[in-house]
Amino acid sequence: MALKDKQTLFGRRLAASFKYAFQGLKHVIIHERNFRIHMIIAILIIIIANYLNISRLEWLFIIISIFGVLVLELVNSAVERVVDLITLDINPLAKQAKDIAATAVLLYAIMAAIIGLIILGPKLLALW
Repeated sequence: MALKDKQTLFGRRLAASFKYAFQGLKHVIIHERNFRIHMIIAILIIIIANYLNISRLEWLFIIISIFGVLVLELVNSAVERVVDLITLDINPLAKQAKDIAATAVLLYAIMAAIIGLIILGPKLLALW
C-alpha cells in the first residue's frame, strides 16, 4: 500500500473514531439523566468560577474535577451496558459490578464537591 493510501486510510479511521465518540456523547446527553445532571452542575460551576475570577491553578483543579466526574459517569454507563449485555438474569456479581462503578462516580463527585467548596466557598462568602 502506498504512503498516500495509508495516510488517507489513517485519516478516515481517525475521522470515524471522532464521529463515534460524538455519537456516544450525544447518546449519553439524551439518554443518561445522571450525565445531564453532572453537565448542568459543571456549567453552573464554570459560570460561578468565571464570575469569581479564580486563578489559573484553581481552574486546573476545577477542570480536572469536572472532567473526572463526567468521564467516570461515562465509564459507569459503559459498565452498566456491558453487564446488561452479558446477562439478563439477576446476578449478585452483576449487581456488584454496577454498584462498584456507581460508587466510583459517587466518590469522585464528593471529592470534586470538596475541591469546589475549598476554591469557591471562601470567595462566595467574601461576596456576602
